[in-house]
Amino acid sequence: MKHLSVNPSHILLADTSDLLLIGACAMLNAYPECQLLGTAGDFHTLLKLTKQHQPDMIFFGDQLDPESDISLQVKQLKAVAPHAKLVLMHVRVSGSRIHEWLADGIDGVLCKLDRLETHLYCAVLAMRRNRPYLSPTASAEYLVTMQSPYASKSLDAEARQVLQLLSQGEHVGQISARLRIGKRRVYWVREKLRQRFDAKTNEHLIQRALVDGFIHLRD
Repeated sequence: MKHLSVNPSHILLADTSDLLLIGACAMLNAYPECQLLGTAGDFHTLLKLTKQHQPDMIFFGDQLDPESDISLQVKQLKAVAPHAKLVLMHVRVSGSRIHEWLADGIDGVLCKLDRLETHLYCAVLAMRRNRPYLSPTASAEYLVTMQSPYASKSLDAEARQVLQLLSQGEHVGQISARLRIGKRRVYWVREKLRQRFDAKTNEHLIQRALVDGFIHLRD
């Protein structure tokens, strides 16, 4: 049966896996609602293509730039294409991190462990209807987190900076000097972070934040 004529959504795909890109392209090309504009294997190329093509949707993997936080990537993509729907494809998803991504402007999260051949197209349909989309694994993790008493406690830019510097082994005095804020402010932010992650020590805080994907350790 032939599909009815529709106005296609213009889509960019980006991931470090060539195999994933080939499979995703083949799947989306089968639907008249989808018109692929191009693919990218790194974030710099994706940003360039986004600025050039102004897509309706961007599906991008979490490892395009391991040194850059996803929230920063979202901000950069939104800056060059403010109306594009952003769907993150992630291997390891945590409910708390999904909560942060949605607050930052992500429109959907696809766990790569779910059936891509099913949920990729479902995500496209959700974006066309201006609805958020979480694949089954992402949705389950998110629901668990939203039932937690810590769900509403998001991290602002300052908290992210302090958390990242703590993970790099910097002390309160060093963080104070680097961020040009008072030591008392650093202590206060650190205490709020410990409450947010239900941690008693810096080591526990870093461990919890790392597991949830809020920080990435550098060599």
